[in-house]
Formats: sequence, structure tokens, C-alpha cells
Amino acid sequence: MNKNTICLWYDRDAEEAARFYARTFPDSTVGAVHRAPSDFPGGKAGDVLTVEFTVFGVPCLGLNGGDTFKQSEAFSFQIATEDQAETDRYWNAIVGNGGAESACGWCKDRWGLSWQITPRVLTEAMARGGDVAKRAFEAMMEMRKIDVAKIEAAVRGEAPQSPG
Repeated sequence: MNKNTICLWYDRDAEEAARFYARTFPDSTVGAVHRAPSDFPGGKAGDVLTVEFTVFGVPCLGLNGGDTFKQSEAFSFQIATEDQAETDRYWNAIVGNGGAESACGWCKDRWGLSWQITPRVLTEAMARGGDVAKRAFEAMMEMRKIDVAKIEAAVRGEAPQSPG
């Protein structure tokens, strides 16, 4: 067992969520699935209680704890992407599997877990500070899924193109 593992609370779908993450993200796997030895507040003896999994190599434990607690934006996975194709792939996988779009590169999966799908061009622009960061930030504030070309244009100081 790892010294530190992220424990994520699910109503009863921890195994389904873990298998989705393993199919969607590289360096992600599903490990041991543990069943409850007796009844518990979220289920019955024999139900899946916990699932060990990794997301991009980060160790996680999914706990089927019932409907007592819900996910919130206070915790999210931030996934750094290299280009628009990778950004689109992860965003579309999450949103297209019963998830929901949010703002500024954030989305939620169908289990309520928040994800930040963040192209490196955006984080690099923010790290530069000054006018570059301001332009990139202002461009991002208008987006749901991050548009890499628009962030790159903002970094260069180009005015946004009007639609149509």
C-alpha cells in the first residue's frame, strides 16, 4: 500500500468509475477490488466496498460509501495536455460519458468528480506573468473547453477573431 493515496467517495459506482478512468487515461489501471465482509451504511455484505486504481500514475482508492457525501469542485484532477487533440480527447470522453461542461477548462464526470483539462500553453502563459498572463487569463475566462489556438493568439497579443 502507498504511503499516501487519494480516497474518493462514490455512492456505489467506484468500480465503474475506476474502469472508465483506466480506459480513458494513459498510465491508469484498476487494481484490487475489495468486497464488504458485512453490511455497511452504503451497502450489503458482498457489495464492492473499495477499488484500488491509478489515474495517470496517481494512486487512488474508490470508496462506495453511499449517498451521504457528494463530490465538489473543492477537489479536482488537473490534467496537463500537449495540444488541442489531447484536450479534446479527454474533455469529450468525460463530458460524453454522462459528464457536464463547466467553465475555464473544468468539467465533471458522471460521478460528480471535477476535472481540469488544461493545455500546457495556458499554464506556461500564466507562469510568464505580466501582460501575457493577463491576455491568456482573459481569453480563458470566456471558454468552457480550452481552445489552444485562442490561447496561443492571446499570448501573441492578437485580437480574438469574431465568429462568422
